[in-house]
Amino acid sequence: MEFDPERTALVVVDVQNGFCHPEGSLYAPESGACVEPVTDLVETAREAGARIVYTRDVHPREQFEDAHYYDEFERWGEHVVEGTWDAELVDELDPRGEREHVVEKHTYDAFHETELDGWLSARGVEDLLVCGTLANVCVLHTASSAGLRDYRPVVVTDALGYIEAEHKEYAVEHADWLFGETSERGDIEFV
Repeated sequence: MEFDPERTALVVVDVQNGFCHPEGSLYAPESGACVEPVTDLVETAREAGARIVYTRDVHPREQFEDAHYYDEFERWGEHVVEGTWDAELVDELDPRGEREHVVEKHTYDAFHETELDGWLSARGVEDLLVCGTLANVCVLHTASSAGLRDYRPVVVTDALGYIEAEHKEYAVEHADWLFGETSERGDIEFV
């Protein structure tokens, strides 16, 4: 698959201590295992001159106090609380320069009530390579939201974190069938 680095962004979803570090509040071994392939993708995108967006799932302690229905703390327990080590990107990721941007999100979808769409569209980005964790939660919701906004979302299948293998399989099949495309890292080429 060929991508123009001027019109492409790598979207690294929630590769944070809380999910990817063994001491994180919602650590999953396969989320930890995705750090190396994600880091490789970041280096490839940097070398090509593509833009990189890192999302951080961040929850103020009081976020769900008045929730009617949507309460991630009830579903998952308290996690990636604002201002904590848990909410920080893993040490292996080091955002730098004007072509790299960090987006804080408060839901599964990195486009929901964030500046992500405006940041991408202002820079002429059309294609998104989406990786990170969890495959069937924040990655899938972010990629599908991108497709609904007329971006071309491509889920990078060998750079995904997950809890159960069938969760990843579902996310990849759903992404490919419904709204986007999938690819492995080795099949991605910047031209």
